[in-house]
Amino acid sequence: MSILSLTALVGLLYWLYVTREVFQSKHLFGTLPKAERLPDKPPLVSVIIAAKEEEGSIQDTVRYLLSQNYPRLEIIAVNDRSMDRTGVKLDELRKWSEGTSGIATPLRIIHITQLPQGWLGKNHALYQGYLQARGQYLLFTDADITFAPDTIADSIAYMQKEDVQHLTLTPTMTARGPLLRGFVHFFLFAFALFVRPWRANLESAREPGIGIGAFNLVKRTAYEAVGTHRAIALRPDDDLQLGIALKRAGFRQRLLSGKHLLRVEWYPSLREAIRGLEKNLFSGFRYSYLIALVACLGQLVGFLLPWLGMLLLWDWRGAVFAVNVILQIWLYRRLMQQLMSRHGDEAYLLPVSAALMLYTMIRSVWLTWRQGGIYWRGTFYALHDLKEAHAKRTK
Repeated sequence: MSILSLTALVGLLYWLYVTREVFQSKHLFGTLPKAERLPDKPPLVSVIIAAKEEEGSIQDTVRYLLSQNYPRLEIIAVNDRSMDRTGVKLDELRKWSEGTSGIATPLRIIHITQLPQGWLGKNHALYQGYLQARGQYLLFTDADITFAPDTIADSIAYMQKEDVQHLTLTPTMTARGPLLRGFVHFFLFAFALFVRPWRANLESAREPGIGIGAFNLVKRTAYEAVGTHRAIALRPDDDLQLGIALKRAGFRQRLLSGKHLLRVEWYPSLREAIRGLEKNLFSGFRYSYLIALVACLGQLVGFLLPWLGMLLLWDWRGAVFAVNVILQIWLYRRLMQQLMSRHGDEAYLLPVSAALMLYTMIRSVWLTWRQGGIYWRGTFYALHDLKEAHAKRTK
């Protein structure tokens, strides 16, 4: 049997297996329910936002948070060494909120001017926000999120009812134009197939954890028990690593869809999306060239080859590849609907998106190797330090 024939059959087995798992696990992943009522004594929630060069979105994000229908809330916005008008806009917003009647939520602004050794900027900013926070619950979120008014109230009610220590929500990811939308949604699709995030809702601590930067709501005691952001100080994927640490420590975790509550424009252009992902994809491969090579081969064989085989082979192998493509499209549309209420109409762009993702993966590894590290939000981090921090974390 030729390698191409074997690849077609192995690919079919893989897509059948994944389809079966997604279908059987549909009960594990649901939507955050509407709160029937809040607790009689609702806990204080501290919302912590790290902002660097976010002058275009930070005011809208904070305004949405100030409009939350939750009675006990404080917002801590951390300006992380921004060179634009982010800090100015935050100070203006604080003055406006203090002088506007009907806004009872305190807004605190922290300005960071220097980054200590051994920290990524965002992680350090979130940690500084935690040091100022007084809440029993901490919500770590990004500076470009749109919140529905009931988001925090529904989340706290759910966590207390279900005795959950960590809740993370998937947002609806918006994008301008079909090509960017296809690429962004393909990243989410490939990530979901690789991580199987719905498994985080199983009670076993052996299952992998999950955390999403748009919405990581964690009980303060649980956050402190896993070492806070100090334990993941040099991880570009801090949101995911926080979720993994909490799950590994045995805390009850839930991943739910917040598609009706949260919206985010991840990147404004395809170029910026590629540049943004190339900075942290290598960290997802544990900074291992071998794992990166396997991932690239998997991307090529699993996502791209079926489309090429379907178009170029006019025998039984082409038919097998066609089945692989059909299953790929079905899974893509199903997960888009489940995660974000999207119909996945850009599924016809799957081979283009897969090719762009493969290019981004290769470029991420190559750039990190060539530079000897990564540039993250204007600061350089040496590959040696990143590997060392990862090794310590996995011991």
